[in-house]
Amino acid sequence: MNRFGKTPAGNRLQRIKNSPNYREGSFKNVEETSVNPGDTSVFTILKKMIFRPSSVRPSGELPHLKPNLKKLPPNKPQLVWFGHSSYLLQINGFRVLVDPVFSGNASPFRFFGKAFEGADIFNAEDMPKIDLLVITHDHYDHLDYPSIKKLLPKVEKVVTTLGVGAHLESWGVKNGKIHELDWWEAVQLCKGVKMTSTPARHFSGRSFKRAQTLWSSFVLELFDFRIFLGGDSGYDNSFKKIGEKFGPFDLALLECGQFGKYWPQIHMFPEQTVQAAQDLQAKKLVPVHWAKFVLSYHPWNEPIQRFVTAARASKINYVSPKIGEIVDISSEYQQEPWWLFEENKTEQYERESATLG
Repeated sequence: MNRFGKTPAGNRLQRIKNSPNYREGSFKNVEETSVNPGDTSVFTILKKMIFRPSSVRPSGELPHLKPNLKKLPPNKPQLVWFGHSSYLLQINGFRVLVDPVFSGNASPFRFFGKAFEGADIFNAEDMPKIDLLVITHDHYDHLDYPSIKKLLPKVEKVVTTLGVGAHLESWGVKNGKIHELDWWEAVQLCKGVKMTSTPARHFSGRSFKRAQTLWSSFVLELFDFRIFLGGDSGYDNSFKKIGEKFGPFDLALLECGQFGKYWPQIHMFPEQTVQAAQDLQAKKLVPVHWAKFVLSYHPWNEPIQRFVTAARASKINYVSPKIGEIVDISSEYQQEPWWLFEENKTEQYERESATLG
C-alpha cells in the first residue's frame, strides 16, 4: 500500500494548473514565504534537531480522558481534542472530524515522530459515524494513511484542498465523496452546513517535491456556529482579511506549537496565535498543534505556557482541554493548567519526602 499517496493527474491536475494560486509549477502563498528564510544551513538545523533537550517530550504520561465518543449527547455543541491538530466537533448531532492521526506516528515510518505517552489513546475504531472529514493539507501529521483507511466506512463526505483528493482516492475514498477547494471557494454540504477554504501560510508535500497540492484554513458554518479551522499557518495579513469577511467567529482553532526560529514564516509563535485570534475576531480560542509529537526543539509544554501568558495579557477567552476531554463550546470553561503535571508531581514528591523525613 502506498502511504506516500499519489501525485495529481488528469482533470485534477488541470484544475490545479488553472488555479490563480498555482504559478511556475507550484502553489504559492499569498505573501512571499520561505521554509527557511534565513538560509540557515541544513547541517545547523539537523544538529539542532538531533541534539534536542529531553524536555521536548513529557517525562510521563499526559493527563487524558477517554469517553465513549459514540454516545456524545446530540443536544450540546461539543469539542473533543485528540492532541496535535486532530479533533472532533459535534453540533446538532452533526459530526466533523479534522486531520485525524491515530497511527501513533507523525511520519510514514514507525521509528520517527512517535506520539507522547497518553496522547495516543484514541484510534479509528473509537470514532462514531463521521458526517464530514476535513483534511487541511497533506503533511503526515495531518493526513495519516492508516487512519484514513480505517475510517473509510464511517465517513460520509470529505472536504480538503486542491490535489489532496489524489491521495484519498488512491487509498479507496470514492471520488464522489471528496470536495477539493481552492482558496475562497465554498461548498454547501447540506442545509445548515457550509465550508469555505481560506488562505494559510504554509506548504505541502509527502515527498521531496513541495507545494504540488494546496494547504488551507477553513471557515465552517455549522448551523448557528461559525468556526475557524486554522490548519497549519505562519502569521500574515490573511487572518485579518478572513476576520473582516467572515468574523466574528464563535470558535477558532489555531496552531501554537512546533515553531522555530529557523522556520518563522510557516508556523506561528504562540504570541502570534493570540494576534491571529484577535484578527479573526474570535470569541473563543483553542490552541492546537502541540502535546502529541516532537516536530521542533522547544520543550513540549512551552507553546501552551507562552500562549496562556499572551492570551491573558490580551484578555482572549481560551480553552485548552485535556486530550479526550469533552468541552461544551457554548458554555464557560473552567481551565486547569494540566500541562504542569510534571511540576505538580515534583512538588507532591517533595512534600511527601519532607513529611517522611
